[in-house]
This record gives sequence, structure tokens and C-alpha cells, in this order.
Amino acid sequence: MKFFLLIFSFYAILFAMTSSYRLLPTSYTTTRFMNINILDTKELHLYTKYGHQIDELSGIELCRDGLYVLSDKGSLYRFHLILHNNKIKKLELLESFLLRDKNGKVLKGKQRDSEGLRKYYNHLLISFERDERIVEYSKSGIALHQIKLNKHLRDSSAFQGENKGLESVVYSRKYGIITAPEEPLKLSKQKYHTLYAKNQHWKFRAKGSITSIESIDDETLLVLFRKYSFFGNRFTSLVRVHLDRCNKKRVCQSELLAKLDSIKGWHIDNFEGLCKVGKNRYLMISDDNGSLFQKTLLVLFEIMN
Repeated sequence: MKFFLLIFSFYAILFAMTSSYRLLPTSYTTTRFMNINILDTKELHLYTKYGHQIDELSGIELCRDGLYVLSDKGSLYRFHLILHNNKIKKLELLESFLLRDKNGKVLKGKQRDSEGLRKYYNHLLISFERDERIVEYSKSGIALHQIKLNKHLRDSSAFQGENKGLESVVYSRKYGIITAPEEPLKLSKQKYHTLYAKNQHWKFRAKGSITSIESIDDETLLVLFRKYSFFGNRFTSLVRVHLDRCNKKRVCQSELLAKLDSIKGWHIDNFEGLCKVGKNRYLMISDDNGSLFQKTLLVLFEIMN
């Protein structure tokens, strides 16, 4: 009997989904900071039903049938998510898929470096980093259609490096599919980031490396930035960009909503994914890079104004 209880306890620990985590500096007595309110933070310990660890998570999106989470190793997961009283109450894995091409072949090598994730009608949009492209996928991970990119993004040599590609994608009912390189293109002014739709673009002040874009409304985007170094300073920033407030040079108004800086005591990790879950409420997830020394964090927050 004791042996059975020991084995049961081991598996309960192994497959535990979440544990509480303090993101804020130890000295803080409030969850409000700049223009956001940190509602809840969980450290995730995720495994498939076969016991394989789920890690390197880079994209996240809430759909009617569940929370879809993307790994940059070419895997797609569907979870049952329960949010209640502004807390993350439950996260249960329902399905997992390997990304496949139109012929059903599993993506391999640099073809599978999947980063950004967004819903697109009844399907999903996935952006890729090393082989820069955006592809419409079924919710079971089968490629359906490759999206035609803005002409400035069609030459791989224009990017800062093969690991500085299309980390993010978002669909706007007004402007269509929008994406951005992680870093400004080589021939662009480095003090500006550029958001690209198929036939137009918008610029705004650079605040770090872009890892995710989400819609606030038809004219406004929320952009997630990061600077991550294992040994040095790291930060996560959230910037609001107004696509309808741009000058003749296509430079748009933007505002910093929050900057979470490790130097100032924030216990952050490598945040790469962002999605909207309600009015002014968002989830943000970190990529642990498959490292024992990093964490997969899921943060629920709200924009205050």
C-alpha cells in the first residue's frame, strides 16, 4: 500500500500543471504597476499523456474550443482553460499535434521554427522565424495555405539574422494579416520597428525585440517586447500602438504601458506569447528555451487605461 501511494504521489508531482509564482518585486505591496495590473501568475509544469515535457512555448491564443499553445519546436497544444475571479484556476491538456505540411509530413529542421500564433476565422495563423513565412493551419496542425507577405519581407537576406524572423502575427478585420520582424530589417532605421500588412506598413519607436502582437481594437495593437540574457539584465515591455495616429512618414503614436525589468526586482523570464482573453485582459507566456534554469510562466494581467 505504501509503495502504491509513493508511485501515485510521484505521478501527481510529475503531471502537476501549475504552481503559484511571484512575478512582482519582493518589496511591492500592490499588483498595479504603471498602466497594468498583474492579476495572477503561475509557473507551468506541462507534460503530454506519454510523459514528454511540453516546453519552449512561444505562441498562445484563446479560441472558443480552448487555449491553443505553440512550441517553437513545431508542436501545437490545445488546453482547457478556466479563468475565475481574475485567477488562473485550471489548465488541462486536451490534445497535442505535430505541425505538418499540406502532404501530412511532419515539419523538420528550420522549417519547424514556429513562433507566432493567432486565430483566423475557424483556423490558425502561424508565423515562422528561420524560414520566414506565415501559414494558415487547421486546428489539428495541418498546413492549409501560405500567406503572401509584404514585399519587404520576402527576401531572407533582409532580416538581421535567421533567428530574427517573424516572431509575431495578428489578424485585423480592418487591415488584414499583420506581422513584424523580431528586429528592424537591415536597411531600416534601427530606432523604429515596422509593422507590415500585405500592402501597407506602420512604424513606431523601438523598445526591444518584438515577440508578439495582439489587437486591442480595430485601430490599436498591443506589442510585447523582450530583452533576455541568462546572465545579464532582462526586461519585458508592453507597448500600445495606434495605427490611426501616424504622420506622413508612417510613424505612429505609441505609448509604453509597462516595463518589467529584472534590475528593478521583477522575477521575469523570456516572454514570447501574448493573447487577449477578455475586455482589457490578457495572458502572457514565457519560453523556457528547454533549459532547467528557466521557467514557463503564465501571467494574467489587465490594462488599466
